[in-house]
Amino acid sequence: MINIRFVEYDTSHFGEFIFDIPEGHDCWLLLLTHTPAVFLVDNEYRTYNSNSAVLYKPNQRIYYKACSDRYSDDWIRFDTDENYVTATPITCGVPFIIQEPDYCHNLYQLLVAEDILSNKYKDISIDNLLRTLFNKLLESYHCVNISPLYKCLNELKMEIYRKPNSDWTVANMAERLNISAGYLEEIYKNTFGVTCMNDVINSRINLAKKYLLYDHYSISEIVNLCGYRNTEHFFRQFKKITGVTPNRFRNSPFQRNHLEENQN
Repeated sequence: MINIRFVEYDTSHFGEFIFDIPEGHDCWLLLLTHTPAVFLVDNEYRTYNSNSAVLYKPNQRIYYKACSDRYSDDWIRFDTDENYVTATPITCGVPFIIQEPDYCHNLYQLLVAEDILSNKYKDISIDNLLRTLFNKLLESYHCVNISPLYKCLNELKMEIYRKPNSDWTVANMAERLNISAGYLEEIYKNTFGVTCMNDVINSRINLAKKYLLYDHYSISEIVNLCGYRNTEHFFRQFKKITGVTPNRFRNSPFQRNHLEENQN
């Protein structure tokens, strides 16, 4: 059961802002900061970067303040007996960097909407949204080394899969992030476990599979639509990844069923 007491996003305060509750709240508090802030941790005042999350359990001391001319955050105060909160491995009262701040921010916006609108399935929706939010926080919490460029890398990866037919090269991807090509290859592989060019290839082959099964494009048209300039190169990469030629893939009912199962 989840009972939201208050939930807000994009709250903002001037630089003299201080939030100090020695006895804590009688409920849970989860913050996601948009600006750097000072938190009291282990009786020390420590500065944490923006895009940090911190979870306070009921009756735990709460202290944080602005460390610049403005402080902004998303926050939710709630009651719950759900195990994913009460038994979370996240250390309460200690901020940590969020891998996907925009994603988490969107979840806060949806939580606010559900809380305000009070639709028929409000309770189920709020529980699902909060579970997803905690899952995303756990992903960040268990990530030992988060690159300062993680947000940019994540946006790049999403762009690769949205637009696989773009003229992707390591050089132009590195230029987008204003870093060297060698550094991009290193941090991309460390972050996602795959090279950026392998992601480009996978995104193009995934798109080719859909065109082969659900559209009436010729092979030469698919080659161009998927960003290839050379048919032989396309055939070679397609067979290496799928184990069959594009023509055989198109004519195989098993491949169609397999693709549909993966999409579902």
